[in-house]
Amino acid sequence: MASKRAVSRSLLLVIATAVLVRPFCCAVDAPTSAANQTRPPALFVFGDSIVDPGNNNALTTLIRCNFPPYGQDFPGHNATGRFSNGRVPSDILASRLGIKEYLPAYLGTQLSDFDLLTGVSFASGGCGFDPLTAELVSVLTMDNQLDLFKEYKEKLKRITGARRAGEIVATSVYMVVTGTDDLANTYFTTPFRRDYDLESYIEFVVRCASDFIKKLYGHGARRINVAGAPPIGCVPSQRTNAGGLERDCVPLYNQASVVLNAALEKEIKRLNGSAELPGSVLKYIDLYTPLLDMIQRPGAYGFDVTNRGCCGTGVFEVTMMCNRYTAHPCRDPSKFLFWDTYHLTERGYELLMEQIINRYGL
Repeated sequence: MASKRAVSRSLLLVIATAVLVRPFCCAVDAPTSAANQTRPPALFVFGDSIVDPGNNNALTTLIRCNFPPYGQDFPGHNATGRFSNGRVPSDILASRLGIKEYLPAYLGTQLSDFDLLTGVSFASGGCGFDPLTAELVSVLTMDNQLDLFKEYKEKLKRITGARRAGEIVATSVYMVVTGTDDLANTYFTTPFRRDYDLESYIEFVVRCASDFIKKLYGHGARRINVAGAPPIGCVPSQRTNAGGLERDCVPLYNQASVVLNAALEKEIKRLNGSAELPGSVLKYIDLYTPLLDMIQRPGAYGFDVTNRGCCGTGVFEVTMMCNRYTAHPCRDPSKFLFWDTYHLTERGYELLMEQIINRYGL
């Protein structure tokens, strides 16, 4: 097993090096301005804590943040359950698309007809494409999120009628953001998937992602954007866990992200507009390259700190450990890329989404 893992790590390094030579600024995808597209009627989001605006508030789980200092810069200083000091990417995207300013959680909120007509987030902090990832922390699996989407569609039909509901579902934008916790938590932190070597586990995760995309298509979605994993090894929590005394970025973790992303991008390109998913418009969204640039060149983005979070010491505080009693936040979150040890500040998300929207249009 040891020799097999050594080979795995060597292969990861070779593949990662080959993939990393493609810079974000020189992408082959032709950028399309969101402003030049017909405004979609709604935005629907599936995934993990990056885009969970509060669904976990309605669950019995420790993966939650509906308390200060989370939300300190959200309107009304309201801790809604968003894993940041303010808006998260789903809010920013909804605003940039001209749909609405904030994308609400589907669970645990009083949704108006307008909310239902213009889209919601089903995302659940702590989940992954691997169903075990969500089960380990008692949050929604991706299939659970699809079940909620199915329930949502029935509500939509009652508001608009079946024909209009079908049009909204077919012409809206879908964003899928998950997979980080599969590697960072389930594979690298727990022993429960160690019957896989790393390449095999990545192949398994990509199969799960492919299955999810097909199921989402089967529910009527056509315009689906799927985000890749960030540079996991440079996230403050992973620096603390595996970066040594200096809390350096963890090369193996970053290499794993690169290999996962390459396989995920390949699968999305295979499925896009295929005979298997006719009429589909699938896009792979690279989070890794722009976020790594922000981490490595903080001054270019106006950040002072990128190796720890704003909350408390910024070394280990996240979710329940980032609270107003034991972990006071930094004075100026706008100078920090990370809010806690997993998630970006609102300003970090704004700058990240600006790059992504400029590249992909969405």
